[in-house]
Amino acid sequence: MSHASSPLRSGSGAPVEAPAALSAVRRRPPDAAVPGGSALVTGASSGIGAAVARRLAQEGGWRLVLNGRDRARLEEVARGTSAVVHPADLSGQDAERRLVEFALDSVGHVDLLVAGAGIGWAGPFSTMPQRAIDEVFEVNVLATLHLVRLLLPQMVRRGTGRVVLIGSLAGTVGVRDEAVYSATKAALGAFADAVRYELRGTGVGISHVVPGVVDTPFFDRRGVPYRRSRPRPVPASRVADAVWEAVSRGRDEVYVPGWTRLPGRIRGAAPALYRRLAARFG
Repeated sequence: MSHASSPLRSGSGAPVEAPAALSAVRRRPPDAAVPGGSALVTGASSGIGAAVARRLAQEGGWRLVLNGRDRARLEEVARGTSAVVHPADLSGQDAERRLVEFALDSVGHVDLLVAGAGIGWAGPFSTMPQRAIDEVFEVNVLATLHLVRLLLPQMVRRGTGRVVLIGSLAGTVGVRDEAVYSATKAALGAFADAVRYELRGTGVGISHVVPGVVDTPFFDRRGVPYRRSRPRPVPASRVADAVWEAVSRGRDEVYVPGWTRLPGRIRGAAPALYRRLAARFG
């Protein structure tokens, strides 16, 4: 993906300049978000992103900008709300910059970014096409990091804002036949932790929402349906509730359901035992 170096512009036409260093800005701690702000939600044409968009609309007061690949589904999600839509594939050339410019032109500034766009691929890593590897990383990691990089400076400059990254339990423990997807979600978790340290004292927060298995079209689109009996998939609305908890309460990390935090703790405390159990039970 190509990324131009020209400055972004807000709805007023003024360039949005990044501060010299985030650590140089010292402001109040991140607050819980309140209705009345502007939110950009990616992956909003279906699944978790669509559920998040509907939850924010339900809470009221939010000016929403929705992004997704499917125009018809995106417009359906936006129907009945004041949301504006920007259909785009975030793996496209310079797609993130165009999305951010559209958002700033539409709502002036972005108080909340919910990065919900993501794709998967299932099968042995040795058979995964190189193009599929690149695409999963482009959408799940690079597009997300580029969006955060484009929006974070204006949040820091205003001293308020929140970024919510949608991770996965696969990024905490790794999942057989989903090596690359697991790697991308692990990258998001480490990124959230690292940037959180940089944001301390700026008034801007970053949240990592970590779902287990979610009942969405994700599995059909990756080409392999979910066949396990356990854990049972949770509805996307439950993840949207977790996102709202992160936003409204300023939470750094939320697991959905809560018990999915346990495998990561076992892995950290007793990695050899964890790997034996994972090899046996998958």
